[in-house]
Amino acid sequence: MSNIPDNLFYTSDHEWVRDEGETCVIGITDHAQDSLGDVTFVELPQVGDQFESKAVFGVVESVKAASDLYMPVAGEVVEVNDDLNDSPENVNNNSYEGGWMIRIRPSQALGSVSLLSAEDYRLEISG
Repeated sequence: MSNIPDNLFYTSDHEWVRDEGETCVIGITDHAQDSLGDVTFVELPQVGDQFESKAVFGVVESVKAASDLYMPVAGEVVEVNDDLNDSPENVNNNSYEGGWMIRIRPSQALGSVSLLSAEDYRLEISG
C-alpha cells in the first residue's frame, strides 16, 4: 500500500500539494513513483514561470516511461528542487520530502481547486 500522508492534498494525476500558507510545495505521490519505477531524470520549470491549473509543468523520466507533471493549482514557481538534477532517485527514496519538485505562490485559493483529500486519493488509487 502506498504512503499517503493525511496532511497533503492530491490530484487524480498523482501529484501532491502541501499548503504552507503563502506558498505550496508540489511533487508526485508515492503511488506515482512506485508505478514509474526508478526515476532517472526530472525536468522542472524555472523560477518565475507561471502556470495555469492542469498545465504541464515538467516531466519525470524513469526506466519504464516518461510522464508529464500537471500543475494542481495555478501559480508562479518560486523555488525548484535543484537537488533532483543530480539525484533524481530522491523522488523514489522519499517523494514527499527530498523528492519534492517545486514551490509555488498560488494565484488561486486552494479551496477553489478540485483537490482530493488523502482519504479520497486512497479510494481513487484502490479502485
